[in-house]
Amino acid sequence: MRLLDLIELGGVNLGDFKIHLATGTNPIPLEAFFDGKFRLWQEDQTKKNFQCTHILSLIHLDNSRWLFAGVYEVLGCDTRTTSLPTLYKYTTRELDGLSHLTGKAIVGFNRPGRASYLRDKKYADQLLVIAIREQRMTIGNFPGFNGVLLSHRMLKTLVRESNQSWQTVLSNVSGIYLITDTATGKHYVGSAYGGEGIWQRWTAYAKTGHGGNKGLRDLLRAEGKEHSQFFQFSLLEICDLNSSDDYVITRETHWKNVLQSRKFGLNKN
Repeated sequence: MRLLDLIELGGVNLGDFKIHLATGTNPIPLEAFFDGKFRLWQEDQTKKNFQCTHILSLIHLDNSRWLFAGVYEVLGCDTRTTSLPTLYKYTTRELDGLSHLTGKAIVGFNRPGRASYLRDKKYADQLLVIAIREQRMTIGNFPGFNGVLLSHRMLKTLVRESNQSWQTVLSNVSGIYLITDTATGKHYVGSAYGGEGIWQRWTAYAKTGHGGNKGLRDLLRAEGKEHSQFFQFSLLEICDLNSSDDYVITRETHWKNVLQSRKFGLNKN
């Protein structure tokens, strides 16, 4: 069934609209959606891409699959000239009546080339709903220790939502973790021990960005707290929650030596 037909059944009549095929990084649009900030992410543009009445937003999942992210009414646009290229800040409003589709409808669409903003209505007939999820798409269940790879934005979302799948597992293990500054490639090796689980330790990073660590605190003081958006979290080694402090600290030191995170990274001790 066409996505437009389902949108119209929801009581929304699209006027002059564009299809926005949302891709990109820092943050990935799907992460912004999980964080409840997709509208704000979409409103920042480097060109006047939304000279239309409505925006039909799709977020890329994989191959030809897209997640329907809502329909937005364009209310206005301001120009911001900085040392960077001119930015266009749009003001939009997400239309009501589509909660049964937003974050749930999976759309099949073969993107024509590299274009991200499509006006021609002929494409609308190609937006076919291939599945509708029962629940709005969120960060998935815990993928296993070897599959942990989180941006700071995704970590904040997990903590804010108290995601039970992640919280239950990570609250019951201590161990060694790695924070990578993806803007520079520098590493920070940290650990959770003394009865404190990885979840409790990472909750501090979700709240402050630096988690109280001197190297990361100094970095955010120099670059601005928003630099934490470049932090990526992964696990190096898992330990029993009852492992001795000395054992965990020894393993932390091992990984600092392996990754040379004191000499070339962000560890200060």
